[in-house]
Amino acid sequence: MISTNDIRRSFLDYFAANGHEAVASAPLVPHNDPTLMFVNAGMVPFKNVFTGLETRPYQRATSSQKCVRAGGKHNDLDNVGYTARHHTFFEMLGNFSFGDYFKEQAIHHAWTLLTREWKLPVERLTVTVYHTDDEAAALWRKIAGLPEERIVRIATSDNFWSMGDTGPCGPCSEIFFDHGDHIAGGPPGSPDEDGDRFVEIWNLVFMQFDQRADGERVDLPRPSIDTGMGLERIAAALQGVHDNYDTDTFRTLVGASENVIGVPAQGAQRASHRVIADHLRSTSFLLADGVLPSNEGRGYVLRRIMRRAMRHAHLLGAAEPVMHRLVPTLVDEMGNAYPELTRAQALIEEVLEREEVQFRRTLANGLKLLDEATTGLSAGESLPGDVAFRLYDTYGFPYDLTEDALRERGIGVDRAGFDAAMAEQKAAARAAWKGSGEASDSEVWFDIAESEGASEFTGYAALEGEGRVVALVDAQGARIEAAREGDRVSVVTNQTPL
Repeated sequence: MISTNDIRRSFLDYFAANGHEAVASAPLVPHNDPTLMFVNAGMVPFKNVFTGLETRPYQRATSSQKCVRAGGKHNDLDNVGYTARHHTFFEMLGNFSFGDYFKEQAIHHAWTLLTREWKLPVERLTVTVYHTDDEAAALWRKIAGLPEERIVRIATSDNFWSMGDTGPCGPCSEIFFDHGDHIAGGPPGSPDEDGDRFVEIWNLVFMQFDQRADGERVDLPRPSIDTGMGLERIAAALQGVHDNYDTDTFRTLVGASENVIGVPAQGAQRASHRVIADHLRSTSFLLADGVLPSNEGRGYVLRRIMRRAMRHAHLLGAAEPVMHRLVPTLVDEMGNAYPELTRAQALIEEVLEREEVQFRRTLANGLKLLDEATTGLSAGESLPGDVAFRLYDTYGFPYDLTEDALRERGIGVDRAGFDAAMAEQKAAARAAWKGSGEASDSEVWFDIAESEGASEFTGYAALEGEGRVVALVDAQGARIEAAREGDRVSVVTNQTPL
């Protein structure tokens, strides 16, 4: 059986042998896109190359990019452990052309790698194209010899990619693998397409248009290629399993979790071990890339992922902190491909142990109070929001943990009531602060912090970066919408290395 490490290596080797520069994964904290919390796709580090803001000494590249989806628009956190393909951390294999080759070579490379190098059965592959992309459909017939019924035309945005409301965009061609008729589901475009039988393994984006602000779409002078293949998904296909968690890397991590905790990954316990394995990867890689647990921004998301894994270890009956004891297994599995993981091993273990010791105290107190607060509540009912807020504010028990703990009992949480209690507390804190005699012109900073959140410090990971301007304050301490040349203003950004 080909290992996940071998698949990653052979992908990069194939494209390097075909004129692509093998580029190391960028850190998970994006320094070229302040609108993103984490890098969530393989093309993110190349975004400025595609838009023309940056040039590289190569026109073709390939990479295995670390990605996290656990906050904002792309948030898979609550599904992890309970489905076959949801992860907070995943690797995206990709090949990129910056104005060099286009559709024909992209399709040729994809088909050659999948069917000749990796020898996936041709009869188990189906492709989609954007419904008006006759060129791509013709190329799939010519290069792959696929019949019409296995070249599915899709008219929705699923097969048309754009970088934003304006800028580079273009049609996509997705490649699906058929895991077999013993699994429910139909091919893409069918009424049963949401089943698990046909799984997308590779997306080829043909970046050929520029979307203008006035609605006009014009041809790009140098069409480009951006592809993305989930390593976990292709590993499942090549290893003959349907579930990503049955691939070699996850089997090893789940096995380590079983050995440390002493509970087999069977029945109801299986999901908990999977959560621990997945979250071990995301927390370790985030720590290796300079993110530290905190109560705001990226650090809060990291802490939330950590605590979800630690709660599942508690559910499995772990009497002592366990997450830090699993790090050596992860480093053995992935350290060769990502040396930053090996370099940061001691830090990762230290932070995980410290956080789990602290969390266990919070958990013990919070669960006891939660049991008392839900006495008399049955499935279908909700915990009052002010009670959830008191658990958070007084005892440090996070809202999402309250929600997670009660979900197993079918009890909801009154989110609106929680938010109202939070707003009431903020108003009280603000009134108390005003009454303290602080300078009135400092109130603007309170307003900005309340409306925009704190500026995130990124200087632990890089000395340069990009930030989104969230506020301007003039010399008199007033918030303004714009500044002219010569004005003296303070600029507030959402993130800064300063």
